[in-house]
Order: sequence, then structure tokens, then C-alpha cells
Amino acid sequence: MVNLHDIDVIILCGGYGTRLREVINNVPKPMAEINGKPFMDILLNYISSFGFTRYILCIGYKGDVIRDYYENKNNILKFLFSEETEAMGTAGAIKKTETLIQSDFFLTINGDSLCKINIQEFFKFHLFKNAFASIALITKDKSVDCGIIKLNNSGRITGFHEKIITNETSFVNAGMYIFNRKIFSFIPENKKYSLETDLFPNLVNHKDIYGFKTQEQLFDIGTPERYQIAKKYLR
Repeated sequence: MVNLHDIDVIILCGGYGTRLREVINNVPKPMAEINGKPFMDILLNYISSFGFTRYILCIGYKGDVIRDYYENKNNILKFLFSEETEAMGTAGAIKKTETLIQSDFFLTINGDSLCKINIQEFFKFHLFKNAFASIALITKDKSVDCGIIKLNNSGRITGFHEKIITNETSFVNAGMYIFNRKIFSFIPENKKYSLETDLFPNLVNHKDIYGFKTQEQLFDIGTPERYQIAKKYLR
């Protein structure tokens, strides 16, 4: 059993949410309302059910809305804030939290999506594989046009490929990661840097990155259409 109480969690919630602005009223995307509560509350309730208590929220666009809401929320969870004055990409946002991270490895989650994987099992998998990084993966829907991730038989990720056509079962990133804290040394200072297009492709031939496969559905509120689907299924 992995004790997750002392593991830090980073939530990436600094994006501009441009495509969603027409249907949400002047709030950052993670605070979009889902059945009477912010999406982020639903995300936090699920993550916290596994025992996590310490959260670092990477804020940017309209970050004061997120800060004000969670600073004043009276509960047992601890929130710290890492604020960007300019967008530095997903990896750049993580780099900015380096002095705040206390655990030897940490969970990182996109603040605009939720995949209800068993996080306890995700951590067991990460430790069993002695992975440098682990990425939660869902099976790619053939109708979705996106990059895919290739694995070998042991679950080690062997490549990241942009929108290739294949008849094989292929996998896509579910927006949930476990990182060894040494990951910070692979992210440059003060440079816009992406997990998906910069860090992962650079690491894959040098470090053991594993994919944790799940059959759970990914709910992503990035577009008005997907936001409506999330409102239908999430509570």
C-alpha cells in the first residue's frame, strides 16, 4: 500500500481556455461550473479521496479567481499557488514549482480534465517499474485526430507520434502524470516548454517513462461540446 498523504500534487490550471470562453462567464477554465460547482472542485474531490492533502495550483489567466476561491475554502486540504505572469507551457509551469515540492515524486494533473483512474494502483505501477515518469493512458478513439503514444510489451513508452494513421491499438495521454523530482533538471529555466512536445520526446530515449493503461473515460472540458458532455456525467 502506498501512503499518498505525503505526496504533493500539482494541478495545471493556468491556460487561457480560449475555446470555452463563449460558454463560461469570465472565469478560468478549471472554474467552469459543472452542476452547481466548479469543475476543479469535482477534480479535487476525486483526487483527495485517495489521501492527497497538499496541492500546488499553477495559475495564470485569471488566477486571482482560483486563488480567492481556494484560499478562502475552509477544509483540510492545503493549497499553495505558483503564479505565472506569462504563459511558459505545461513543463515551464511545473519548473516554477520546484522550490515548493517536498516529496521525492509527485502527481501532476491537468486542471481541465478528469480521468477516474485508481491513483493508488497508478503509484504502485510507477514504483514497481522504478519509472522516472509515468503517464496515464487511454485507448485512442479512431474518430479523434490527435497524437499517439507507442509502448513496448513491458509498458515502457518508446515514442510520441503526431497524428499518424495505424490499425494497431494506440494510446493517448490522459493528462495525469507521476514524476520523479529529478525531472526538474530536464526542464530549462525561463523558457516556454511543453510536456507533450518538448519534454517527453526529449526524455523518451534517455529515461524510463512508462504508460499506465486504463479503460476509464476521459472527461475534458476544453471545448463547448466536451464541456456539455462533462456536465452530463460529472457530479
